[in-house]
Amino acid sequence: MEFSKKIKGLEESITLAITAKAKLLKEQGINVISFSAGEPDFDTPKKVKEAAINAINAGCGKYTPVSGTTDVLKAICTKLKRDNNLNYEPSEVIANVGAKHSLFNAIQALVDDGDEVIIPAPYWVTYPEQVKYSGGVPVFVEPKNDFKITADELKAAITPKTKLFILNNPSNPSGALYSKDELMALAKVLEGTNIVVLADEMYEKLVYDGKFVAFASLSDDAFNRTVTINGLSKCAAMPGYRFGYSASKNKELNKMMKNLQGQCTSNICSIVQAAAIPALIGEIDSDIEMMKSEFKARRDKAFEMLNNINGLKISSKPDGAFYLFVDCKDIENDDVKFCAKLLDEKQVACVPGSGFGMKGYFRISYATSMQNIENGINKIAEFVKGYK
Repeated sequence: MEFSKKIKGLEESITLAITAKAKLLKEQGINVISFSAGEPDFDTPKKVKEAAINAINAGCGKYTPVSGTTDVLKAICTKLKRDNNLNYEPSEVIANVGAKHSLFNAIQALVDDGDEVIIPAPYWVTYPEQVKYSGGVPVFVEPKNDFKITADELKAAITPKTKLFILNNPSNPSGALYSKDELMALAKVLEGTNIVVLADEMYEKLVYDGKFVAFASLSDDAFNRTVTINGLSKCAAMPGYRFGYSASKNKELNKMMKNLQGQCTSNICSIVQAAAIPALIGEIDSDIEMMKSEFKARRDKAFEMLNNINGLKISSKPDGAFYLFVDCKDIENDDVKFCAKLLDEKQVACVPGSGFGMKGYFRISYATSMQNIENGINKIAEFVKGYK
């Protein structure tokens, strides 16, 4: 059987691979502490589950329009106006099977062979793979400013072939949060160009210090060039529901993305659309605040413990998301080897930084219990002390 060149060039997600290996070891009876999964350990809020059950009981099992029901599209618009002061019409938003689907639609609709896409490192593992699958060329920029790309670094990366700039704020894997001034400087560089911004803002509600600012809210220019990508997997503890969405003022782009979705998945699950509405319109805000408070306490504990391990360091306490990106170069520059040995010898699962575009680092997710954090990091300390 001959496979396409595109599919043969697509690499497996290292985060999913490590998570799968950790789960397999657990199934074999091995006590694994997993810091690899990028999903909340909290249960989905009650109002979301009730909305799903009510939808099922009401017979909500038919096809919907490709981009989503009128109710869910209005709810997305309500969320964007309420939280970000962004005015979109229902025709300008699309409900997707998670942020990956939103990104895939946009990248496939915009990127041709040879088009360049600027991606600051460390980056979410999916970005370069989707760009390469479309025939595009990822242009990686390793920022010198605490994992955040500066205006000068962005300007230096732009060429006549630049089609997109992907900005993840707050960042997976670093947790870095851009200030409004930092975002304004980036937006200024893009004025007068045809570069589209894909603003992945999945972690916007998980901000512990500082204030989140949506890129599209910066100016009319930013609003018109930005495709906002977001979802409910992280903030609403709904990873398995697979609900994401995109928003863009560009009518032609929205049409192309809908055409692509119409020939692939068609509408996303009708039950999920109904379940998403209470999360979008603010009915679970208290649940989100509870989770955020716990994540903040976990972040502080994990940061303190890891920074007390000789040979490991974290440049600064991250402002958002639920990850720590740990520098292990003083112990081992080969982060893949480091993480493999850590899993084999101490049964602790972390994700190598190479998957995020930076060697000599590993990512730890603190979306797990405080007990797991303490036990797991103590095991990491033992591992580092005896590392050979």
